[in-house]
Amino acid sequence: MTDIPDDIFTEPANVDPDTLANLGPLRPLAGTWEGRKGVDLNPKAEGPERKEYIERTDLQPIDYQLNGPQLFYGLRYHTHILATDEDATFHDQVGYWLWEPATGLVLQTLAIPRGQIAMAAGHAAPDAMSLVLTARRGDTEYGICSTSFLEQAFRTDFHRIEVNFNPDGSWSYVQETTLLVRGRTQPFQHRDVNTLIKVAEPTPNPLMLLNRNRKL
Repeated sequence: MTDIPDDIFTEPANVDPDTLANLGPLRPLAGTWEGRKGVDLNPKAEGPERKEYIERTDLQPIDYQLNGPQLFYGLRYHTHILATDEDATFHDQVGYWLWEPATGLVLQTLAIPRGQIAMAAGHAAPDAMSLVLTARRGDTEYGICSTSFLEQAFRTDFHRIEVNFNPDGSWSYVQETTLLVRGRTQPFQHRDVNTLIKVAEPTPNPLMLLNRNRKL
């Protein structure tokens, strides 16, 4: 919502409760997915490390969300990643993908248990076959927030994710994060890529399930 209306309190009436029918470009993401060919490039003391990983991500529809007149439909997600040569969790992430039909705004919020959160933003048409979202350190609207240690040792200056929907129903992403590593003069481009295949369909959002049960 770029033009803020004078009335910031009144919520829209008769909002469609069916999230899956109103996700716009996020609809292809709904469901449970697995990818077994992920590649991560991350910084180490001796130089860049290439890590292969296995990923499972679950994206389920939530009930519509209102900020006064602003309307979002979205997906809650959890991503769990294991490196192919390790038993311990390599990466864990939770958050939301959100779509604002009125403006085409797409958001991804993310939180990771190393003490970092971010909100990335972009715009897309309802039938878009790709999404590009970015977040930048220091921005107060779509920014990045980290612990003191990460700020001083592995500062994240910029985050970009590109998602492409493939003809076979899978989707792929390239995620790039610009890091300023302490003691080094040049930024490091932390990069993750993977292709995900659907293993389960999504569950309807809670309000749709409630309405369905009422009709039984």
